[in-house]
Amino acid sequence: MKALRQEKIKDIIENSVIETQEELTEALRSHHIVVTQATVSRDIKEMMLIKIPTDDGRYRYAYPTDKKLFFSKSRMERMFSDSVTGIDFSENLVVIKTLPGAANVVASTLDYASWPEIIGTVAGDDNIIVVVKPKEAAEKLVKKLAKFIP
Repeated sequence: MKALRQEKIKDIIENSVIETQEELTEALRSHHIVVTQATVSRDIKEMMLIKIPTDDGRYRYAYPTDKKLFFSKSRMERMFSDSVTGIDFSENLVVIKTLPGAANVVASTLDYASWPEIIGTVAGDDNIIVVVKPKEAAEKLVKKLAKFIP
């Protein structure tokens, strides 16, 4: 549910000017997602949303322009703890299983980690394929990622 709600938040702030947590809460409710202001506040923090100025001098929620902010060890731990259900590998491919709707967020976190052994990720709804180079790094990557799962 959290991943779906955060995906809807992303859609809302990309397509509407949202200035306050209350406005975001109401926008979610208009999409039949019942949340509290406290939940929206946590989502804003987890998604690392920032406020940027609008043309008329007000401020609205947006994603940070510095993409390095998307990766931190604590964010990776939180994402894996909340969303990842399994990890396995074959040759130079690592497959990460997630809860439904969470794969894109986890894959994005991996992409912004900028780890040299990861060439890229492809995310579906609840699976991620991570392409690794060299293939010997796949097993090491699985062990590295497993540390983020409680």
